[in-house]
Amino acid sequence: MLTPDPRPTSFQNHPGLRDREPEARELADVLRRLIRLSVTAAPPASDTVRLTTRLAALADELETHLPADPLPRFIPPDDDGPPKDVPLGGAMPYDVVVGPFNPVALPLVLDFEPPRALGRGVFDVTYEGAPGCVHGAVLVAAFDIILTAANAIVGAVGPTVSLAVRYVRPTLVGEEAVFEGWVTEVTDRRVFSKGRIVQGGVVTVEAEGEFAIFSQDRVNRLASSRRRAAESDAAASDAGASSAATTGTTGE
Repeated sequence: MLTPDPRPTSFQNHPGLRDREPEARELADVLRRLIRLSVTAAPPASDTVRLTTRLAALADELETHLPADPLPRFIPPDDDGPPKDVPLGGAMPYDVVVGPFNPVALPLVLDFEPPRALGRGVFDVTYEGAPGCVHGAVLVAAFDIILTAANAIVGAVGPTVSLAVRYVRPTLVGEEAVFEGWVTEVTDRRVFSKGRIVQGGVVTVEAEGEFAIFSQDRVNRLASSRRRAAESDAAASDAGASSAATTGTTGE
């Protein structure tokens, strides 16, 4: 099961990172830097074309290493039973908010001070909305993870039902933002949480969330059923394409 320790020492349990964790982390860091530079640097048109050509060639090379079966976004369950006993943060190496191997992620750094879950990060211009301010949608995504982390402390985890935020004042780029989350109520089927962002000692955003409580077995069953449905749809699509091609050839 997931343990309430957000700071994994290793991601070696993930099949996409086994024996290449430090190299993959460096790759994500470089890509994160490229994303930031792509929205801040302004090279001349000729240099832009040259750089784009070089990056496209690298993307083509990287694409040759795509595995036949897509890599899981999360640490997969053991073949013979429950999920691996991994920290919360360690289960999500490619998460869009806290995943260090996802170049879209800041990433926000999780921490636990029970009963509160914390997240810390300094957002740069990549995540800017209004001038000098972090985009509100980015903050909402972060709260979804922070409140989920708070839920994990009390052992009540599951998908988000609703998430509401109140923007008290702007959250600034270039300054550390500290997210806090805590559980306010747990029922048989729901867990309710609240959170806030503190920046420079001032509260900038408040949040409230409602989450369904799912057992890990149910989460695994839902994930398996989604995968089976996707595989079935893909097989049907391939069969249809093959049939159409055969019909076309016969018609000729």
